[in-house]
Amino acid sequence: MDEGHARLAEIAKVMKGAVQKGAVPTPEKLTIREFLGWYDYARRGGSIVNRIRNDLDKLELRTNPDFEVEWIDSIISIELHPDVTDTPSSGDPVDPTHRIGSLEAANKRPMSVNPDDPLSRATTMMQLHDYAQLPVMINNRDVKGIVSWQSIGIRLSLGRGCEYVRDCMEPAREIPFSTPLFDAITEIVEHGYVLVRGKDRVVTGIVTAGDISNQFMQLAGPFLLIGEIEGYLRHLIHGKFKVEEMREASPAGQQDIKGIADMTLGGYCRLLSSEENWSQLSLNVDRKELVKHLDDVREIRNDVMHFDPDGLSPEHIKKLQDVAQFLAGLAHMGAM
Repeated sequence: MDEGHARLAEIAKVMKGAVQKGAVPTPEKLTIREFLGWYDYARRGGSIVNRIRNDLDKLELRTNPDFEVEWIDSIISIELHPDVTDTPSSGDPVDPTHRIGSLEAANKRPMSVNPDDPLSRATTMMQLHDYAQLPVMINNRDVKGIVSWQSIGIRLSLGRGCEYVRDCMEPAREIPFSTPLFDAITEIVEHGYVLVRGKDRVVTGIVTAGDISNQFMQLAGPFLLIGEIEGYLRHLIHGKFKVEEMREASPAGQQDIKGIADMTLGGYCRLLSSEENWSQLSLNVDRKELVKHLDDVREIRNDVMHFDPDGLSPEHIKKLQDVAQFLAGLAHMGAM
């Protein structure tokens, strides 16, 4: 039993003991980052999430909010599942929807200026930090507007004076911390940014089009690399194997193979694991080492297909880049 499961088992034991005595169990509170640390993880990939969920289900526990969709440094409660006891939940119903609050930028208190600040202060801050806009705020709840290069340029082009921030600001676009991510993206694309407010009305962050682009690259970059790897593998085995051999390498339930395009990464690994099959490629490459790397790519692919706001680890990105570069080298040398 690993540390994560052992800790959850102890929490479940204590809580269920409290219920049997007629007491209200006290939820365990910690950050998602700390919770992942119990399992020696730093990110929430698909296999990681599934492993933790299986432990929670077996022990009749759940996290509130859902540990998979909140920002990694958010506080969660580990509590008994409502089906176990009549004791009411300690928080809102668990909701698996990915929301704007799961992004790091939505949890970083933004720099701001005061309406009465000289405009030069705002422009200096924007230049120093490469910002396109700055919130205009009195305190962390009272937002007066937004000042941006666009709002400044429009007023200057109309010949209006812009001595103070208040002279060049415009209404700010705001959304709640709980806004679904897809809805928030529409707002950000239209306006270039949104200010994010928490439940207590405090402005928790500003999410810009640049932040969304970076998030997209975290997800799309690995996806594209995996696509390259699968493409090279298709070329590598093209014309080398019969459909029957491909079906034999495919797992049960995935036997409807009509050609190379129907194979999965797991199928490629099983196909190339056979020394007899490998000999048909006539490659001066260590079979076991390559198959091991391809199997690593298969596991990483499972995480890529699972939305993870934390992104892949640098080690996983490096693994994908190395395998794609290796296969590209084989292609350039005419090996496929």
